[in-house]
Amino acid sequence: MAESAVSTVLWNVGNLVSQQTKFLCGVTVEVEFLKDELMRLHGYLRDADSEQRQGNARVAILVSQIRTASYEAENIIEAANYIQMRNRPKRGFMGAISRYACLPTYLVTLRNVGFEVEHVRRKLTEIFQSAERLKIDLDTTALVEDQFLQDHGLRHQNFEYDAVMVGFHDEYKEIVDILVDKENMLSAISIVGMGGAGKTTLARKIYTSSRVKQHFETLAWVTVSQTFKGIDLLKDIMKQIVGDKKESREIDQMQEFDVGKKISDFLLKKRYLVVFDDVWEADTWEQINQTVTAFPDATNGSRVLLTTRKFDVANHVEMPTHVHALKKLDEEKSWELFSSKALPSYRRAVLRDVDEFEELGRKLAKKCNGLPLALAVLGGYLSKNLSLQAWSDVLLGWPSTRKTEMMRNILARSYKDLPNRYLRSCFLYLAAFPEDYIIYVSDLIELWIAESFIPYAPRHKLEETARKYVTELAQRCLVQAVDRSKAHGWIETIRIHDILRDWCIEEARQDGFLDVIDKTTGQTGVSSSQKMIYYRSSFQTLSGKILPETLNIRTLLGFGLSSVSLPNLRFLRVVHIEDSSLEKFCRVINWCIHLRRLRLRSCKDMALPSSIGQLLYLQTIDLRGTYLLSRVPNSFWDIPTLRHLFLSNWFSPPPPRRSVRVQHKELQTFELNLSSVGSGTKYCYDDMVIFLGQLNQLRTLSVRIGSIPLEMVKIFANMPHLVDLFLAKFRLLDRLPSEFPRTLRSLVLQAYVIEQDPMPVLEKLPCLVVLDLSGYEGRTMSCSAQGFPRLQELKLSRFSTEEWMMEDGTMAKLSRLELFWFQKIGKLPENLPSSLKYLELNSVPLISEDDITRMKLMWRGCEVCT
Repeated sequence: MAESAVSTVLWNVGNLVSQQTKFLCGVTVEVEFLKDELMRLHGYLRDADSEQRQGNARVAILVSQIRTASYEAENIIEAANYIQMRNRPKRGFMGAISRYACLPTYLVTLRNVGFEVEHVRRKLTEIFQSAERLKIDLDTTALVEDQFLQDHGLRHQNFEYDAVMVGFHDEYKEIVDILVDKENMLSAISIVGMGGAGKTTLARKIYTSSRVKQHFETLAWVTVSQTFKGIDLLKDIMKQIVGDKKESREIDQMQEFDVGKKISDFLLKKRYLVVFDDVWEADTWEQINQTVTAFPDATNGSRVLLTTRKFDVANHVEMPTHVHALKKLDEEKSWELFSSKALPSYRRAVLRDVDEFEELGRKLAKKCNGLPLALAVLGGYLSKNLSLQAWSDVLLGWPSTRKTEMMRNILARSYKDLPNRYLRSCFLYLAAFPEDYIIYVSDLIELWIAESFIPYAPRHKLEETARKYVTELAQRCLVQAVDRSKAHGWIETIRIHDILRDWCIEEARQDGFLDVIDKTTGQTGVSSSQKMIYYRSSFQTLSGKILPETLNIRTLLGFGLSSVSLPNLRFLRVVHIEDSSLEKFCRVINWCIHLRRLRLRSCKDMALPSSIGQLLYLQTIDLRGTYLLSRVPNSFWDIPTLRHLFLSNWFSPPPPRRSVRVQHKELQTFELNLSSVGSGTKYCYDDMVIFLGQLNQLRTLSVRIGSIPLEMVKIFANMPHLVDLFLAKFRLLDRLPSEFPRTLRSLVLQAYVIEQDPMPVLEKLPCLVVLDLSGYEGRTMSCSAQGFPRLQELKLSRFSTEEWMMEDGTMAKLSRLELFWFQKIGKLPENLPSSLKYLELNSVPLISEDDITRMKLMWRGCEVCT
């Protein structure tokens, strides 16, 4: 909605003015006037929303003008602040000289700021005159800060990805039985149902079930959607079944026939299950297999599972097919799902009128016509509005329209009910991702922060507030939680249902908030006679020249772009490009001084400009999986605002004489993934250790290189805030440091050889939740009583241990234990904790099914997989 789309930047202008008062000095009064006039317009936006939606073209134009003026004002003040940071004088004699040297630039900048502020104020004068002609009173409204998100029981509710399928238990069991039956011929199962009926959720539960995982040797899942390329699906499947990152890069270069042939050869030797989710076209199977039959019938019980909305698609697979029509939920199951969202147990406990809520709730659940998505979203909305009057109003105002309109009405109501404008912007932003895309919450949070959607709050870090936003959206069922962090418990990945995404795209386009362009929609068409200008664009599966609606674009997202060239876009704040090939990209970002986030993930032949150190607002640089054509420039280390760094090849740490000047006080995340450092000489390794040892504010450190220097283990004493640590691989680790940071919650430590028993050191870490160790070659391993007080997941691989001793009371909270490639151990420890729910033994041949501890665990209900 218009007010949400623009109001955030209005608020940011106010913050910028207050922060830069000292620098702006002579033009501060002018900028304050500008701020006041912008804030007057904010109130108008609330009233303009309804008129714009009724087709008032003049109002739509006025809203667009307000947006443009707001963004220009923000650009002006940020540019002025940028000049100040660039010209910040040094101390001492040379500093005094530089102060006088930069004075002319300073004065010129002030003069230019004054001119540009005057230009924007002229625009605002025209807007006020237009409003007067439209007879809109802009002086009677004032900016009121939105409600800050409160924690309403977020700690008490579990948002797993519908781990319990309400109403589908029987169907789940039926389909699993068909998949694992004794019929050897290759066959297919098609799950058919309307949008929002729960097809993908049911298929995902089946795909991840232990029974299916144990029955099939190889599994793969691909989302087909309305826009797909057969070769892309085949490459995705090949990467999943191979699981080797080096070979994954080779697959990207292969032709369709070669990929299909390689899949066929591999699957001939395996019993496999391949899931094709969200299939739209009847000839999809033919398109995937047009050059070669990729999925052979080895008469070993392999299966294909697909989900679709169309019955003709369900039957159009060239093999015996069982079509399973997904039933709508009956009244009782509808109530069960609805009440689990609207009246969870922790809310029921504080309600006095539970019976009255149940009476209204059952009537509302019946209105949803057995559609799980509608039941979940409506339940999520009403859980935030626990008053009998609110529930009665929804029931009385229920539209007597088609099912699609019912869903739209529920979504609009839920969106309007979001507690502040920041969260509304965050939700609309999800439209930028492709259909059925699995969104990593950490990436999403970085995007939101770069877009200034996350407000500063006393005693709260931006990331903490953003995670509350994700949890709030999940609690309202506006996003689906796919996976949860083992170490932290927070939601790690999410997806947005197709129906919700389509609604978000339409809403975002209508407001000029975001445009989504792909090969099916082309340059989006807007019904208004005045073409909408968008300042955020998401380009998907396109090639050739990309032309955003305006060269003042602030956000550019791209997915699967091929041989794309971009114009110079100097006002970019966010660049998020994945799986793409861009031409002369180095030139595009060369002068993007406003840039906050630069993500080039799995892109081809990229280079960073030597001037990247001049991008003084940059917070995130993510180059994971991207092959750089040249070394990371030295100026890279001059950026003071960096918060998150993800680097791959061509990394070289700054030499010691330079690294002492590195002041990354904001840097929280550093991830390095490469086969070697620099030329591989000891000098470069030493420099890396010195450099990393200075990053004392890190919360996450991940280093994956061919051989980590032993000195690396000594730097952690200088990292008091470290929470997640990943180190792979040491060649020889004779002993662990006597003390790791006590804040660690997740530790992955891999070595070819660990000589000393690591347990006596690691068991003392009070916060450790997840531990992954590899390479210990000692004869015995000992865990003492009260050790590992919070450990929940333990993975041990490539151990040569003969005996593992455990005292009573150790690992009291352990729920998951995985042992891989243990060649000498003959039995499990006798004192494994009763909390253990899952045990996996992979290539541990000496532990037999008759092992007493193993039998006791199974008797207690522990799932044991081999």
